[in-house]
Amino acid sequence: EQSNGDSSCAEDLSETLSLDAIRASLIRQEDSIIFGLIERAQFKHNAAAYQPNKIPVPMFDRCSGQRCSFLEYYLKESEQMHGKMRRYTSPDELAFYPRSLPALVLPPLKFPPTLKPNNISINDEILALYLDEIVPAITQTGDDNNYGSTCMNDVTCLQALSKRIHYGKFVAEAKFLSDPDKYIPLIEAQDGSAILESLTYPAVERKVVNRVFRKAASYGQEIMDESTDVDSNEKPQYKVEPETVANLYDKWIMPLTKKVQVKYLLRRLDQ
Repeated sequence: EQSNGDSSCAEDLSETLSLDAIRASLIRQEDSIIFGLIERAQFKHNAAAYQPNKIPVPMFDRCSGQRCSFLEYYLKESEQMHGKMRRYTSPDELAFYPRSLPALVLPPLKFPPTLKPNNISINDEILALYLDEIVPAITQTGDDNNYGSTCMNDVTCLQALSKRIHYGKFVAEAKFLSDPDKYIPLIEAQDGSAILESLTYPAVERKVVNRVFRKAASYGQEIMDESTDVDSNEKPQYKVEPETVANLYDKWIMPLTKKVQVKYLLRRLDQ
């Protein structure tokens, strides 16, 4: 109903959203996040891009009337283009500015009913985490004036993080379907703490953190030139420290993913 073209729905013929593909997708998304962080780290912090009223963008906060930051403007404008191309009709994509999405140019795809209908989004929390914790951890302090390139990479990182964290809905649905007798009483009791405990597997989480550490060390290492001794004992140089990426997963991504899972399961039996 939001299309300027054929209003009929095409069918999604991929298996991307099947429950069997969830684990493979999560592992693949690790690559997207790591490469996104590496690309962002080549520019300095560039705090001016994140400060309201700093750069004269034609966008204002609806409540305060304050001019928005350059990142907010860049993110919203990016979602305008992506929204026209039906990106946010996919159940694994969530816009940061859902109320401002434009009419579709492509007709929406018809996705299989993998998830129960919901409006769960913690994108505001993800944006705050990104600005307050992630950017300072991966960038050098200072300003290099590359605000456009900075925010282009910021948007890539934010979209990858949002997708990975909100994929918790698919994980939660798979776990519910595999053992409904376990989850139904917890949901009926609205026992979020017990649900969280049932979703927590420390050994699995350690494997994820270790895998991400190894990937970040591999993808982000500065490659030696031909004059460098292969057997050199020099400490490797990284574009982003592997410990930083591993800590991001351990401290933020996996806990936020479980937060989404709990929110989803608490509403799983709603009509």
